[in-house]
Amino acid sequence: MWLVTLRDLQWRRWRVLIGVVAAGLVFAITLLLTGMSSSFHNEVGRTVGAFRADGWLVPGRTSGPFTSVRAFPESVVDDVARGEGVREASPVVITASTVDVSGVTSVNVIGVESGVIDADVVDGRGVRRSGEVVADGSLGAHLGDRFELGDGRIEVVGTVDGLTYFAGTPTLFVSVGDAQALTFAGQPVATAAVVRGELASPPRGFKVLTNAEVEADLARPLRKATQTIDFMKVLLWLVAAGIVGSMVYLSVLERTRDFAVLKATGAANRALLGGLVLQAVVLAGAASLVAEVLALALGPALAMRAEISGFTLVTLPLVAVAVSLLASAVGLRRTVSTDPALAFS
Repeated sequence: MWLVTLRDLQWRRWRVLIGVVAAGLVFAITLLLTGMSSSFHNEVGRTVGAFRADGWLVPGRTSGPFTSVRAFPESVVDDVARGEGVREASPVVITASTVDVSGVTSVNVIGVESGVIDADVVDGRGVRRSGEVVADGSLGAHLGDRFELGDGRIEVVGTVDGLTYFAGTPTLFVSVGDAQALTFAGQPVATAAVVRGELASPPRGFKVLTNAEVEADLARPLRKATQTIDFMKVLLWLVAAGIVGSMVYLSVLERTRDFAVLKATGAANRALLGGLVLQAVVLAGAASLVAEVLALALGPALAMRAEISGFTLVTLPLVAVAVSLLASAVGLRRTVSTDPALAFS
């Protein structure tokens, strides 16, 4: 029966090809949306993890260091650094701005002390003095490039990869002084402090957030966008499954007399069902392969980063086959109900 199924696919090869490409394109869009949703989550973890903090000191009424800005005197950080159980405390100034690098681009600006994010620099070195910047690669700036930030000019001395947030917005790491000059007219203030060690008792009016709490707060602004993407993924799965299911069902309609003949000559229902299941598996598997090739080819062309994991690529064919079999249930049921007497009509 499997040979009959393969011959049927060969006979209808152009219809099969069109259906496979159409389903593959839908599956590819699903993969890209999955990669975009993953990048929203992954960029948050990478950005927060780059500071290698044990805790984040922020004003008490602040939800998190990245989503709300409330300045406090930098001297508070010095007091915290001398606290019991604290190995190191560094001021951080987090703000936003725009730069003109091959066009005006919105950027996240983070003022840090020397050495804070050096471990994540993939090319060049970290920020050591005023007028220097470490830029995320998504900005498109290269080592030695100079551009305006606020009222001054800065030079790219290093680049990082994937340290973005707010849906892929590039991050610039500058000196604390440059960030203070950009937003607070040079006043000695900070918007947060990175604490290494354990701060048992934060100063009055302040609180210490864990990395998990900071990540949850940073991911919050994109929660609705992520939920929308996940909903669109479900719809696309249904569309792709519908394409495969409709192809199987049309095949059943066209082969009704063939099934009747096979039944009249002694073919069991399970053999006929096995042939149709094989057809659905071949169609879904081929569509999955087309989808993975298209997604990996189109991913780099997207303006936003799509991080498609190896696990997703491995599970796509399995899920596609399962969903396609469900969508083909109507065709399978019609095959079982085919009357052998049709072979003689």
